[in-house]
Amino acid sequence: MFPVRRFKLVVAYDGTAYAGWQVQPRQPSVQQTVEETLEGIVGHEVKVHGSGRTDQGVHARGQVAHVDLACRMGPEAVCRALNARLPQDIRILRAALARPEFHARRSATAKEYRYFVWNDVTVLPDRRLYAAHAYRRLDLAALRDGASRFVGRHDFAAFTANPQREVASTVRTIFAFAVSRRGHEVVFRVRGEGFLYKQVRSMVGFLLRVGEGAERPEAVSELLEARAPRQARVPSAAACGLFLWRVWYAGGRAAAGGGR
Repeated sequence: MFPVRRFKLVVAYDGTAYAGWQVQPRQPSVQQTVEETLEGIVGHEVKVHGSGRTDQGVHARGQVAHVDLACRMGPEAVCRALNARLPQDIRILRAALARPEFHARRSATAKEYRYFVWNDVTVLPDRRLYAAHAYRRLDLAALRDGASRFVGRHDFAAFTANPQREVASTVRTIFAFAVSRRGHEVVFRVRGEGFLYKQVRSMVGFLLRVGEGAERPEAVSELLEARAPRQARVPSAAACGLFLWRVWYAGGRAAAGGGR
């Protein structure tokens, strides 16, 4: 019998065909797909723990997971074996041995999400599954003003959906929130200590209203200060535009797959 070792995986996936990261009854999930593939490789039951959940249709460039395996393979061999058997919409970018106390979710110190919007009358066919569509010209200055108001420690009750489970607190810290435009693509980059259910999509959904002129940038501060439950004026941006991009751990280094 081989000794049990903990492996850390950096996972990228196209979430279009999945019900999300988390295992779901009678629905395909990224977690279940990786677990079943690993079980076929190592010959024993495994449990893969992710740094966080992503919803149906949400993608990842830098999801981090850990798993305990009893096998003689090293990290590179595990990575190769998984990629040889996984569907092409899931890739293991890196694998490494981790300390026994490492936990993909509990050990994380920060996460970065990126949200992509195609801002033109017509969305290109190859972007339709990976960017939300905003056909009205977005005001970049207003977007940046509104985004800057999320930075800091706030109660985000107005920018989260009901997760159907008890949440200890709706207070979170946002370290940075940048908005950029390149051609027709607008990118929202938000980094924080952690995020509530649909928080990023709610923040972006409201900022899109700001960018279209339907809300003022100052309304972000007003909603945060009110600390009231979410209202209909705060929509959730489409899932397809959201990517889990990076996860940070102790030492300040990000475990991620790179990219733009």
